[in-house]
Amino acid sequence: MAVIDPHTYRVLRKFETGALPQHVVPAYDLRTLWVANDLGNTLTPIDPETGRAGKAVRVADPYNLYFTPDGAYAVVVAERLQRFDFRDPHTMAFHDSVHVDCPGVDHLEFTAEGRYALATCEFSGKLVKLDVETHQVVGYLVLDSAGLGAHGAPQDIRSAPDGSVFFVADMHADGVYVVDPYAFRTTGFIRTGPGTHGIYPSRDGRYLYVTNRGAHTLRAPPRGPGSVSVLDPVARQVVATWPVPKGGSPDMGNVSADGTELWLSGRFDQEVYVFDTRSGRLLHRISVGRGPHGLTVWPQPGRYSLGHTGNMR
Repeated sequence: MAVIDPHTYRVLRKFETGALPQHVVPAYDLRTLWVANDLGNTLTPIDPETGRAGKAVRVADPYNLYFTPDGAYAVVVAERLQRFDFRDPHTMAFHDSVHVDCPGVDHLEFTAEGRYALATCEFSGKLVKLDVETHQVVGYLVLDSAGLGAHGAPQDIRSAPDGSVFFVADMHADGVYVVDPYAFRTTGFIRTGPGTHGIYPSRDGRYLYVTNRGAHTLRAPPRGPGSVSVLDPVARQVVATWPVPKGGSPDMGNVSADGTELWLSGRFDQEVYVFDTRSGRLLHRISVGRGPHGLTVWPQPGRYSLGHTGNMR
């Protein structure tokens, strides 16, 4: 885990958390940052005011972590075990588990009223829909707008600002699917760039910043053709593309509290990128450890966190 000063753009310190940390996740009540240690089977709590780690909590296979919109549960996304584990949002005590019949479940988004959640299944080219109240699977949807079928690799999933549709990044399709979360069907496809991966709304909600990791594989050489696509969610078209100068692999992150910077991990390049959201210019490349992934920019404006790297409402 690397702690970076957002004013000096320097790494303040690094410390160990657990085996294969994936995402740094703000808690629902905003008082804790949880590090999801996937292979370590632990969640490490971080005090966001001091940046210091607390005692790790044992949980099974925490690839990712979300919180239900009412704050009643933490949802541990156990990718390897193909299930959602519902837990106490403070103590992480186990409540119940929901198995899914699609490999690679990893990212999740909630409908506007909080009744349903849609999750991506990276290794099966599908979405799974979950009833948040009953903790039951509603159904599955194969993403096939790009003609890939089960060969697709859906990654991040985010709601449009008005909640009418969801946008789903697909690493193999090189673009974003548009999905009606209630009818549970695809309504369009928008091409962005190679290795489409993460989706982050601008501070004013006018745009979605879509990361293109530059590769279709889980491992790739450094300095690939990585970029950021600026997507207009209303017109449903790309209005600008920001390449990483001399190549890179933008993955996960978030915008700064004032919305002027987009921070992203460089998955295959051992670095972090900071883009100026007004010009699209790359401002900083910050050297970090191997395989940086779920970067969080903190604090963020919002009443509560839904999880991941700072999905706020």
